[in-house]
Amino acid sequence: MKSSLSKSLYLGLAALSFGAVATVATTSTASAKSYATAGAYQSLTTAATSRNVESTGTNALYTKPGTVKGAKVVASKAKMATFASSKSSANYFRAYGVKTTNRGSVYYRVVSMDGKYRGYIYGGKSTSDFAGGIKSASTTTSATMPTQTKNYYLKDTTKNTIWTAPKYTQYKASKVSLYNSAKADKFTVDQAATKTREGSLYYHVTDTSNSAITGWIYAGGLTTTAPSATATSSNSVTVKYVDANYSAVGSAQTWVTSTSDTTEGAALGTSDLSSLNSYITSNVPSGYTVTDSSLTSAKYGSTIQVKVAKAETSKVTFKSEGSSTTDTATITAASLADKAFPSLTTTEQEVFTGDADDTIDISTASVFTSGKLNTLTGATQTDSDGNKTYKVYTFDATATKTANSNTKYGDGVTAYYTVTTKTGDAPTTSTDTGNTNYVD
Repeated sequence: MKSSLSKSLYLGLAALSFGAVATVATTSTASAKSYATAGAYQSLTTAATSRNVESTGTNALYTKPGTVKGAKVVASKAKMATFASSKSSANYFRAYGVKTTNRGSVYYRVVSMDGKYRGYIYGGKSTSDFAGGIKSASTTTSATMPTQTKNYYLKDTTKNTIWTAPKYTQYKASKVSLYNSAKADKFTVDQAATKTREGSLYYHVTDTSNSAITGWIYAGGLTTTAPSATATSSNSVTVKYVDANYSAVGSAQTWVTSTSDTTEGAALGTSDLSSLNSYITSNVPSGYTVTDSSLTSAKYGSTIQVKVAKAETSKVTFKSEGSSTTDTATITAASLADKAFPSLTTTEQEVFTGDADDTIDISTASVFTSGKLNTLTGATQTDSDGNKTYKVYTFDATATKTANSNTKYGDGVTAYYTVTTKTGDAPTTSTDTGNTNYVD
């Protein structure tokens, strides 16, 4: 009986062992069959711009549909989550293909706008929309048009140029060829948009001289200031500054006309002569003043010599006249009603600067005869009885010219004023800041 029981237990255990093995084998076989299979690849044919998408951060990106055997991670779920909250348009995606598994799961084939990531991502259960790990994205947002829409110029195409779309807002957005465009070409704005993630403003522009040149440019890449023309022998004059011995002073400068269609060797017109003269004055070497700038020989493509000399500046002493030429008093800043001499612009102060060998004459300078230095007002004076008076100083051109008849630039020059006493409080000024650069 024991023998029979032993055999029964042995057979029972053997049967149990066989059943366990069979169960493991069945489970293993079932696991091997748990992968999904993907259907045929289909290209998406709707408008490319309608297939811009962004990650929702809920699914990873794979080399194959994620549930298919052999699928490898291209970008983890965590990585895709960073793309979902990214502030860079480079991390948008473009969907361009789709596969559906035997389980009904849709996987879209996508590529990042910068081209760095490409693969399949779960997209829900229907090919009619984007769901699951991606959703539709508006990579740009309409913006307000500028008040001025015409006569813009490209500021610096090495920094900001024209694109087929704002960079990374469309897949493979590229720079527009500027071949056959000129530096002075004008552009017209017809659309405005911001990059949704960055918020940067872009304008859609078209070259008014060549409509084939059109596209999007960062708003900061436009300017309303016309660019300087490139100097050629047909539109420029070289200015060479020289001293009395015709030795070069400083570097030669090149003036370029803004007039179109000028010809080499042709004489400058009236407006260009005026422009050239202003250019000569504005670009004279530091510390020098122009002594001879005859422009009779100025022709397009020519070189002219402009004589200059060391510049000297005279300081001015202001004096009020008494009953004789020796009976004078110096007018100080503290004695004036506004406690300072009037401020002069750079142009107004030019009367004090000139060739050191020349005689200075301020008697006819408009700043004295009719300008800010014509009349000076003294401060209020109160006597012991409380009576208030103030002095008014009026420029005396005759006395000034006589006193400075042999004064040269660089020497001190004296401006003479007649004085009148008036009663009451002195008026004050509020427009002058008290620039005393010209005061001795």
